[in-house]
Amino acid sequence: MQIRGKHVVVTGGASGIGKALCESFHHAGARAVVVADIDQDRAAEVASQLGGHAQTCDVSRAADIGRLIENSETRFGPIDLFCSNAGVATGFRSEFANAAIDEDGVWLRAWLINVMAHVYAARLLIPRMRARGSGYFLNTVSAAGLLSQIGSADYSTTKHAAVGFAENLAISHWSDGIRVSILCPQGVDTPMLRSLPPGPQGGNGILSAEEVAAAALRGVEAENFLILPHAEVQAYVRSKADNIERWIRGMARLQENFRAAAAT
Repeated sequence: MQIRGKHVVVTGGASGIGKALCESFHHAGARAVVVADIDQDRAAEVASQLGGHAQTCDVSRAADIGRLIENSETRFGPIDLFCSNAGVATGFRSEFANAAIDEDGVWLRAWLINVMAHVYAARLLIPRMRARGSGYFLNTVSAAGLLSQIGSADYSTTKHAAVGFAENLAISHWSDGIRVSILCPQGVDTPMLRSLPPGPQGGNGILSAEEVAAAALRGVEAENFLILPHAEVQAYVRSKADNIERWIRGMARLQENFRAAAAT
């Protein structure tokens, strides 16, 4: 997909990767960029810099995503590219007493934002995109969805689920002219990353949000399903597939290293 002349919506667009995506698509010639975020003031600030439009949206609520889609299409016409970017990092800790320790509310918040937000958007947009024979979803996931996340079962589990849904979405609607990409970086210099305890997410270097957005733009233009800003992730995925037993033992040793470092 070429971005020039397209109508793009980005959730979580007020900061981090989302803000960088909005800027990247604007500079690539998007006709309209809608900056959606739970933080209305920051969304409005980003939109004003781009000549775009801001809308408040809590992606954990299907009704909010419905209003976002309806208002965006009423104002700017059909949405060509929907970037389901908003995410949450819950359950992170440097001790590992019990992977299932978090209460239901913590798990549910991660599930709603990291998984169901993608489902809500697709549920509403697929009929519209099928009717016109085209459309694109860019879902920001994480390398954790392909591998795992030491320190948070919540994050790892929901990101794996997001990958699974995107795969099914791409398979189910390929013949409808609808394309799907998943953006799966490791560490990215964002407020989310800076709020987390040390972990392997920064082990291959921390990219800027702008570098990740540039990779996303290239991936969408090439219509690649899998977009890996950190090239090393491809080798890790292959290693996991080749020998899952060895990979799990290696990850367990890596966790022990972080446990020891946290203890000191």
